[in-house]
Amino acid sequence: MEETNKSNVYEGSYIAYINKWGKITNCLGILFSFGPAFVLAVIFDIMPPSSAIMTGFISIAGAVGVLWFVEPVSYFPIIGVAGTYMAFMSGNISNLRIPCAAIAQKIANVEPGTNEGAIVATLGMSVSIIVNIVILAVGVFAGSAIMTVLPESIINALNYLLPSLFGAIFVQFAIKKIKLAPIAMALGLGLTLSVNAGVFSFIPGGKPTYLVTLGSVFGTIIIASLLYKKKLI
Repeated sequence: MEETNKSNVYEGSYIAYINKWGKITNCLGILFSFGPAFVLAVIFDIMPPSSAIMTGFISIAGAVGVLWFVEPVSYFPIIGVAGTYMAFMSGNISNLRIPCAAIAQKIANVEPGTNEGAIVATLGMSVSIIVNIVILAVGVFAGSAIMTVLPESIINALNYLLPSLFGAIFVQFAIKKIKLAPIAMALGLGLTLSVNAGVFSFIPGGKPTYLVTLGSVFGTIIIASLLYKKKLI
């Protein structure tokens, strides 16, 4: 009975509240993002030609457009409704928000995809956003001075920070789904080698690196679903 009441509160008042304010804050975020461009176009009559706008859009969409569809689908089971609103509002999703959410869930001993997991992920991401703002503020004023005194070896090592982070995240989730880890690794490695070898060179727009993300995410989901139906995992 208690679990049912908790579920009713979560699905009812909590999610309704999150959806209400999530939509409001994200719409405000869009407004503030496009506000300066709108002011330049309407008030100051400064407007680039449509061809330049389309060229810029196509170049960006070609590079990261696939992430507009892959990220919400792949991240939602981990961070839930509130986390999704917060993540796409604050940014730094894959390299900061998701790791913080995953670590918070592990420490709290809750499973991703559950109501408890979504709430814990939201708390972890909230703390990461606050810390991020504080560190960013310090970095804006003191970052350049700090970088000038760091040894070159340390600066070069920072280039490997993001790959190391992704590797740690992969291992953390691989331990929970040990049978799926080799499949995801094989898909990612195979697609990366194929793209670098020019197998997909017939696709326009340069090297289609987005295929690695697209194929790895949805390929793993499809294979996992088939294995689950056959009760192999």
